[in-house]
Amino acid sequence: MGDSQGSTGEGPATVLFVAGMSGAGRTSVANVLEDDGWYVSDNVPVSLIGQLIEMVRSDEVGARKIALVVRAGDPQFSEQIAELRDDLEAGGARTSIVFVDASDDVLVRRFEQVRRRHPLQGNGTLSEGIAAERAMLAGVQASAGTVIDTSNLSSTRLRAIVESTFPNVGGTGLTVAVQSFGFKYGLPIDCDLVVDVRFLPNPYWIPELREHNGLDPQVRDYVLGQEDALEFINRYVDLVGIVARGYKREGKGYMTIGVGCTGGKHRSVAMSQQLARRLEEASDDDGSPLYKVQVTNRDLGRE
Repeated sequence: MGDSQGSTGEGPATVLFVAGMSGAGRTSVANVLEDDGWYVSDNVPVSLIGQLIEMVRSDEVGARKIALVVRAGDPQFSEQIAELRDDLEAGGARTSIVFVDASDDVLVRRFEQVRRRHPLQGNGTLSEGIAAERAMLAGVQASAGTVIDTSNLSSTRLRAIVESTFPNVGGTGLTVAVQSFGFKYGLPIDCDLVVDVRFLPNPYWIPELREHNGLDPQVRDYVLGQEDALEFINRYVDLVGIVARGYKREGKGYMTIGVGCTGGKHRSVAMSQQLARRLEEASDDDGSPLYKVQVTNRDLGRE
């Protein structure tokens, strides 16, 4: 396969195989990993995994942590995964397996609820298909570094287990998108929270500021210099912290905050920039950033 470290990045590649029983929650685990910054690929044939890793480690993609969802379909599946791990590690990669499992009666119930056939059922019964898959995966499960039994796990608890076992690539628990907008152009449809900053004096009515926008220092200083502007930002950062903790408990990885004024040119832009700056400064007890912040100005330039 060649050197899996490629030409990109610092340190070796980490390749995590997400294996387990059909219906146990492999896709749910993969979704959590993808939300947390892993490069995730689902159902790649074992024979093509080496080429895939070379591609995603290239300069164009630059992935350093790669999660591969693999499904049993061959009696030699366990041996194939073992050989592939040996090849990857010989090339400098670190590999591990997370095995997602559930009791047979839970798997039967889940398949019956969605009215799907088990992929290894063939002409037999659902229970026979589950038994065949469990036998095929015995070697993989035995070599797994982490086994997660989802029989009695909620989706929130499963996310918490995955995130504590495989740390977030970006080192942040929540991505916050701050978007300025003008109310006269309509509310953004994708906002979780909406901030109305029309309580501040409008720079539009000051001739020397009218043609400038909230990115310009003179407008920014005017807006942030108004009574209660900075206090509003300070208190809103605290409010975001409360909401963010709830989002984390519920397994949400993203928050969008809309900041609106009349036209989306002056006050909302200046306040969005300041809010984003304050959120970027927020840190956890260990000093790691609480948020990954993105800023956009939806209506800037429309006037």
